[in-house]
Amino acid sequence: MRDWLANSLVLVSDYRVADPSAVWMLIQQRTAALADVGVHHVLVYTSTTDSDRVLVVLGIHAHGPVRDLLRSRAFFDWFDAVGVQDLPAVFAGELLERIDFDTDTHAAPPVMVCLVTSVADIDRLNSRVRDDAAAFRAAGVQRFWSFRALDDPHEVLMLQQIDDESAARRWLNESDDADVWLAEAGVGAYPPVFIGRFLQMMTIEPTGDGAPRS
Repeated sequence: MRDWLANSLVLVSDYRVADPSAVWMLIQQRTAALADVGVHHVLVYTSTTDSDRVLVVLGIHAHGPVRDLLRSRAFFDWFDAVGVQDLPAVFAGELLERIDFDTDTHAAPPVMVCLVTSVADIDRLNSRVRDDAAAFRAAGVQRFWSFRALDDPHEVLMLQQIDDESAARRWLNESDDADVWLAEAGVGAYPPVFIGRFLQMMTIEPTGDGAPRS
């Protein structure tokens, strides 16, 4: 996830499917339909805690209202194809901030922690993360992204790239920041905290401009 996040609408969905390994193949079969609705990047993560759970991040050049985008046949066909029984909640938002705590190259793929929660002051949240950079770095957090929901100024999605699963669990269980944010995570329409590993990323060219690259 690089600079394209800063100039895109981001749609994030977290759902359960019978065969997560089939998700990537189905994405590859639907690149034309995704390109038609403005999708230019797809990232897929598989859960390390739930064998049937996946996290999909779409970067989109949105040319119309988000509500119309979410009603697109492309998304309903996608959920049908992967075998989703109940339509999952979809977070639609824009990147607020990316904070890098660790620029070193790591041999093992990092773990991604994703949570959606309600925050009274999102700007204050980002400021607190920057102020506590040493603590985040010590906890194994490599990068932090925050996204503000388009339909609720207090709803935020946070992604945290962490060294490994044990460090992720320690952060969730012992961090004062996590304790505050987790109070609302998984409540109501919000999905439970997601812990997973990167599976694959695809760049989708505009319709008619060539094949997708993965």
